[in-house]
Amino acid sequence: MSVELAKEIWAELKRYVNPQDREDAAETLVNVLIDNDVYADEIKSTFKSDSEVKKALASYLKDHEEEYDDEEEYDEDNEEDDDY
Repeated sequence: MSVELAKEIWAELKRYVNPQDREDAAETLVNVLIDNDVYADEIKSTFKSDSEVKKALASYLKDHEEEYDDEEEYDEDNEEDDDY
């Protein structure tokens, strides 16, 4: 999916989404873009003027950064076990 096309669709559809539901909608948008191999930097630059999407992207990155840290610790623990 083209990130530019996603931006155009988001711009048209978000006015039909209740303001209190936009945060969830933006999170879904970010997840779909990431699942379709759009890089976070590209999302950030394309949606730089959209506060909901920027907030959703920041939340996504924070959540997945913590997962990466957990995986890294797990890998380090397993490497120590391999020495025996």
